[in-house]
Amino acid sequence: MASIRLTTTTIRVLQALLAATSDQPAWGLSICQDADLGSGTVYPILERLLAHGWITAREETGDHPGRPPRRYYELTAAGRASAHAALEARRARRSSSSARWAGGTA
Repeated sequence: MASIRLTTTTIRVLQALLAATSDQPAWGLSICQDADLGSGTVYPILERLLAHGWITAREETGDHPGRPPRRYYELTAAGRASAHAALEARRARRSSSSARWAGGTA
């Protein structure tokens, strides 16, 4: 799987995707709200994640009167593993930095 640049905003989108469930799937506006980011930031990240195979997208089916169908996003198995690994690496880096700033050894 190709790697992508894991910026703070990308991490926030990944966290929103990881929090989604089958009962409450992630869709564009919900991701914007959960990640506290604008659509101009979120949608390019989603496109990159799609292009790299981290997520899949599907159109909403069924009735949706008064609005266009939503596009639901879901992490692939490999994308989920990569997201978890990225978040764990980020936590480790932050712990290491905190230890250095607190006078500990790293």
